[in-house]
Order: sequence, then C-alpha cells, then structure tokens
Amino acid sequence: MAKKVTSSKVASTASKILGDNRYGTAAKSVAGSALSQTEKKKK
Repeated sequence: MAKKVTSSKVASTASKILGDNRYGTAAKSVAGSALSQTEKKKK
C-alpha cells in the first residue's frame, strides 16, 4: 500500500480548522486525520 502524505498547503488549512471554533466535529476530525498524515520534518 502506498504511503499517504498530506501536502503542506492542506496541512496548513487543517491546522487553521482545528483552531477555529466555527467548524464542527466532523470537519475537525477530517483535519486531524489530514495532519496525522503529514511528513515529519527531520532535524
């Protein structure tokens, strides 16, 4: 199975959704899922 990685643009939008109380539980769940699939930056 191919590794799924969220783009930085989508990750940025997902982060904003999680911090905004105007969005519902379903939207925040999808945003959290997208963020969990982001590639971790290596130090």
